[in-house]
Amino acid sequence: MNEKKTYEKRIAALETKIASLENARFIKRSTTPYTWSGWAERYGLIVAWIIVILVMGAIKPDQMFAWNSYASMFGSNAMVVVLTLALIIPLTTGDFDLSVAATMGLSSMIIAVLNVHQGIPIGGAVLAALGAGALVGIVNAFFVLYFKVFSLIVTLGTGYFVSGLILWISDSGTVAGISMELVRVVILTRFLGIPIGFYYAGAITIVLWYIFQHTALGRRMLFVGRGREVARLSGVNVTRVRSGALIASSIMAAFAGVLYTGMRGVADPSSALAFLLPAFAAAFLGSTAIYPGRFNAFGSFVAVYFLSTGIMGLNFLGVDSFVRNLFYGGGLVIAVAVSQVIRGRKEMT
Repeated sequence: MNEKKTYEKRIAALETKIASLENARFIKRSTTPYTWSGWAERYGLIVAWIIVILVMGAIKPDQMFAWNSYASMFGSNAMVVVLTLALIIPLTTGDFDLSVAATMGLSSMIIAVLNVHQGIPIGGAVLAALGAGALVGIVNAFFVLYFKVFSLIVTLGTGYFVSGLILWISDSGTVAGISMELVRVVILTRFLGIPIGFYYAGAITIVLWYIFQHTALGRRMLFVGRGREVARLSGVNVTRVRSGALIASSIMAAFAGVLYTGMRGVADPSSALAFLLPAFAAAFLGSTAIYPGRFNAFGSFVAVYFLSTGIMGLNFLGVDSFVRNLFYGGGLVIAVAVSQVIRGRKEMT
């Protein structure tokens, strides 16, 4: 019996040492100077964004080179940026959250119902919406971690459940008349012609970048996503990291609902669901840029506006609306394929 315990201790010590070497190898890769090909890989999406602007601008210069077009696009897609950032938090830890769009819609509808129908001040309605988002995240984390159900299945079911809840509390109708105070602090207030909602999204991007790149929490999340058993042997509380990621994702999705409501001034039961595909496309496309091979905040930020610029240009060209679905769907497939290739190459180096 003693020999068996000694053997198990040696195995555990060896696995811990392997985990430490793996972590050290990752840190070494992160601090290695970039070659020209590395720089091209990191900033290729930004270059592609510029090329899209120039090519479409050559065809529609009055619209594509007008500052007002971009100011409007930056503001109107702020909630997509926040929704994408919400997605990459659990994606970094190896989990999927398919309920983020429904959570965004629930947040929007709670604000509308409480503010318009119940007469609750907009500040209280916003806090209630964020609380509802936290509750969705807790439910997701409970079923994923306690019952060991794959996150894709749990969040898909949660998303449908939340969609039904939205229809119930809204009586399947649009709710208008939301306080103009929310509209003012999201879209009417502008800086450099850009709605203030864009700067909220930019601030969240910077905060998330700092957490991922410069904190122990960010490193733990990355280690959990790359190997849960290795992370556990390294002393990381995997359950806590994964549950925190799912809850944070839902709270951020609820905040995206706040921006969405302020941008429109109304809430409807179903429109938020249309943003799930663009958010996933941007999340995976963003993982091919800035910090290739992993989900990152700045890459997601650039990817959202790269895709939005393409859609805006196609609209200026008078392309049929169905092309939007083709654009986002094709973009998602290509982005996932490219990100997998890059991630595989990073693991081998």
